[in-house]
Amino acid sequence: MKTITGETDRILALAADRIADYISAHPQAVIALGANDDCLLLAREMARRCAAGHLDLSGARFFAVTEFDGLAADDPNSSRSRLRQALLDAADPRGERSVFLSADHAETYDALLAEAGGLDLAILGIGQRGRVGLNEPGTPFDSQTHRQKLTKASKRELSAMFGGEDRVPDFGFTMGIHTLLGAKEILVIALGEEKADPVFRMLYARDDSFVPAAFLQLPLQVTVYADTAAAAKL
Repeated sequence: MKTITGETDRILALAADRIADYISAHPQAVIALGANDDCLLLAREMARRCAAGHLDLSGARFFAVTEFDGLAADDPNSSRSRLRQALLDAADPRGERSVFLSADHAETYDALLAEAGGLDLAILGIGQRGRVGLNEPGTPFDSQTHRQKLTKASKRELSAMFGGEDRVPDFGFTMGIHTLLGAKEILVIALGEEKADPVFRMLYARDDSFVPAAFLQLPLQVTVYADTAAAAKL
């Protein structure tokens, strides 16, 4: 696992540079996109580069890492809406190369990934308790895409986004640990002081299920892009 630190703007630029290099070498890459706030900042930088002609995602395919159970597709808090607004309206305006999680095909999501050729690149964030995607502490290593009950801690973390903890859905859908670790390369973006503890635990905790992000110690091609605040405990 490689760690790159710096000021926020530089971290976003370096992560986008790496994505651009990867896409240049693998123009038809299958990309998993996280939809938390940090990932969306990176997605917007990718969209800006697409608009400027510096990044060509016209051959790539996109799979959302998460979705909240019970939200309409056009709900502004859905991963579909957030990813479309941040990047996919620019990168895939016709919506032909983007796949989103839902109750209808959560059980077949891994099969859809396999049909697409498997994950090449995963762009992930990290939750305050070391969550990746919506995989909560205790999620087993061999988990595939599944419906996940959100803990009270996760609902508190998401409360501002939904306008109150009581408005956060009780369940979500997420690529599992095993699904994510199947990616050929993984980028983790972590921004802000609230990510300092989970970044430390991701890098130094045992690779067990009580810190889901610690499983990212196992693959060879993982790079953590952490701004100065998120890297404060390293």
